Amino acid sequence: MTEPIPVTRAVDHGTAKLMPDVDRERAWLLTVDGAPQSYVDLDAPTHLEFEYARRLGHALDTVAPPGRPLDVLHLGGGALTLPRYLVATRPGSRQDVVEADRQLLDLVAEHLPLPAGAGVALHAADARAWLETVPAGSADVLIADVFGGSRIPAHLTTLGYARAAERALRPDGVYLANLADAAPFAFLRSQLATFAAVFEELALVAEPGVLRGRRFGNAVLIAAHRPVDTAALARLTAADAFPARVEHGAALREFTGAASPVGDAAAVPSPVPPGGAFGIG
Repeated sequence: MTEPIPVTRAVDHGTAKLMPDVDRERAWLLTVDGAPQSYVDLDAPTHLEFEYARRLGHALDTVAPPGRPLDVLHLGGGALTLPRYLVATRPGSRQDVVEADRQLLDLVAEHLPLPAGAGVALHAADARAWLETVPAGSADVLIADVFGGSRIPAHLTTLGYARAAERALRPDGVYLANLADAAPFAFLRSQLATFAAVFEELALVAEPGVLRGRRFGNAVLIAAHRPVDTAALARLTAADAFPARVEHGAALREFTGAASPVGDAAAVPSPVPPGGAFGIG
């Protein structure tokens, strides 16, 4: 059997590397300019290596009864970790993936192909531009995991963007996003205020150490016009190797504080992670 070898390729927005995991036979880590983007195990698509990906997976498990197919729009593609997860856990789902880096999509399709009949359509486009053209009420779930390098682009942080996300969702649809910040949480609080101005219900999933301001880290935002099953979500996230807390209701409003929604003119990218926060080696 041939040992898998790393693949390095220039893509539209940097240098992508696919590195095999020596502990899992057909598992790969994708980085772009040294920043981890995705981890995929082709033999075990329900294995979610990254903590934030597991939390997004837990959220996906709670938005509808187990196994029910969903119409899902992914903003940000990477190595297609969550689309693969949904192919395995909710067969028959229809998924669209929007990724700005066409050459990255080509690299993933070549080396980490999706299974036949996966029902996943790939689109090389800017996430917000695509979002603003999708039919209204066409998605059950919208997942935003878009990073330019290690920062969320400014145009995906605004009130206009949140309204475009709401328009794309069905009335009982759910918005999920991977965010990143550290104390004093100016960015994270601004995102909570922005989405609270558009959606009736919010929840936030993050490690207690991140929420207490001890370190930079990821936080998963959930937004909807219906109650989020926070009890089920809390049970799932508490059972992880690195347990997370689910904040919602009054506690989340208190955390948001006096933060204001973000207009397009005032938008900034998410903060630069401190050295070593997400890097490899």
